[in-house]
Amino acid sequence: MANVAVIGAQWGDEGKGKIVDWLAERADMVVRFQGGHNAGHTLVVGENVYKLSLLPSGIVRGTPSVIGNGVVLDPWALKAEVEKLGAQGVAISPETLVVADTCPLILPFHRDLDGLREDASGAGKIGTTRRGIGPAYEDKVGRRAIRVCDLAHLDDLGPQLDRLTAHHDALRAGFGEPPIDREALLAELRDIAGFVLSFAQPAWRLLNEARSRGRRILFEGAQGVLLDIDHGTYPFVTSSNTVSGTASAGTGIGPSGVGFVLGIAKAYTTRVGSGPFPTELEDETGTRLGERGHEFGTVTGRKRRCGWFDAVLVRQSAAVGGITGIALTKIDVLDGFEEVKICTGYRLRGETLDYFPAHAADQALVEPVYEAMPGWSESTAGARSWAELPAQAIKYVRRIEELIRCPVALLSTSPEREDTILVRDPFAD
Repeated sequence: MANVAVIGAQWGDEGKGKIVDWLAERADMVVRFQGGHNAGHTLVVGENVYKLSLLPSGIVRGTPSVIGNGVVLDPWALKAEVEKLGAQGVAISPETLVVADTCPLILPFHRDLDGLREDASGAGKIGTTRRGIGPAYEDKVGRRAIRVCDLAHLDDLGPQLDRLTAHHDALRAGFGEPPIDREALLAELRDIAGFVLSFAQPAWRLLNEARSRGRRILFEGAQGVLLDIDHGTYPFVTSSNTVSGTASAGTGIGPSGVGFVLGIAKAYTTRVGSGPFPTELEDETGTRLGERGHEFGTVTGRKRRCGWFDAVLVRQSAAVGGITGIALTKIDVLDGFEEVKICTGYRLRGETLDYFPAHAADQALVEPVYEAMPGWSESTAGARSWAELPAQAIKYVRRIEELIRCPVALLSTSPEREDTILVRDPFAD
């Protein structure tokens, strides 16, 4: 049986939460491998709705879950989320949750810097969630991060704090802010250390032992390939690599252990925040997609921008993300449209492109080339087999497969977990 990595194939918010939940029942372990609590997943389990930001989706069903070393961890956000789920009846303990002891920490001054920068950026705003994700990754790369394992050695933190404050105090001064209060920071860390350390382990060791025993591991990514720091719509991207290769680097399992890569894509396209969006519909159709799809960010509550399915972008995501198969979600949102469209290319200064250009100025100028198809009046909502789908909906899915050069492995027809059509079993590959 293969391991499975789940990544977003668009700009995030593709419905990964439901798909990961659907797969988690068949997995022996679920592991988050990048991002932070800026990512949001909504799980619908019977009458209960769970909104997760940092915890792996498997935790809701009691599947052993791991926060890998590629994640930047806000310890106070972790505690709040554990307590929130506890209030909903989900018991979380060191037996069900492991935090990699090498996770870098998001600290209060990271959140401060994130907001200060965004407020000062004017027209250059990126659309950050202001949760300190980017500044924490910067400190990791700058080799001045405080990590989970450091919480057990707070009395020896002096040299690291020297490096941190030398960097951040200069930045804070530029914004007219006071320097970091080291004693207050240490007091906060001492207060939270015991909670975080109760979950801390060498996660790479645990995961490799599980792999050697033939356990099925589900790697859960956050955001989407189009927000990848290298391959996304830079600079309107997240601060980590969101492609499947990070499942290895962000957990400590070698690349050969990642297995089947399942890319999640909506049957249309959405984006939260700033940045290019070639197929965006700022008309009645876009509003209809947003209303029918309940398109509001899980973490921020921000209204999502909506548009037609962009096959060029998803094809590009499949290539750079190493995607084996696609889980196509929210096909039911398209029910009742007389006509549906798919973007098959772009026009830029008189030329036709079959890829998304790298420069932001070119990205802003591209015009989508559409292929129109008849819609369907019958409902796809709740379908659990191909036989229950309208013929035109099947044609739409097949055309998407042709254009993105990647097969559809799963088709989701509602937020309900069981309303899923299995075409190809990722764990069987």
